[in-house]
Amino acid sequence: MKNFDVSVVTPDGVVVDEQYQMVIAHTKDGEIGVLAGHIPLVAPLVIGEVRLKKESGMEWLSVSGGFLEVRPDKVTVLAQTAEKAETIDLARAQEAKRRAEAMLAAQEAKMDDHRAQTALHRAMNRIKVAGHRQ
Repeated sequence: MKNFDVSVVTPDGVVVDEQYQMVIAHTKDGEIGVLAGHIPLVAPLVIGEVRLKKESGMEWLSVSGGFLEVRPDKVTVLAQTAEKAETIDLARAQEAKRRAEAMLAAQEAKMDDHRAQTALHRAMNRIKVAGHRQ
């Protein structure tokens, strides 16, 4: 398989800037796999995992929304947040999950309910991705 450039960028800076064989991400329309030479596209991302495949194995990232830009020789992920599996603070993610569940159980205002659902989804995604540490 041919390698291509992949960059994952957040407002805090570059998280990944390496070569990979494949990128798999969750978009609003479903999961997409990208190989070198893929047709150009831009797709909105949802809270989910991004998998980056190399010959040496798979790397996992947790992202919370953003955009995936695909060009034939490069993929760029512009994410609100992105964390590599090995850098996720699992205890902090589990505490965030507990707080979000408590907020939902309290059945506060609708806006808080939406915010709590989003926080819960982010925390659960981070916990899931952290389980793929190498």
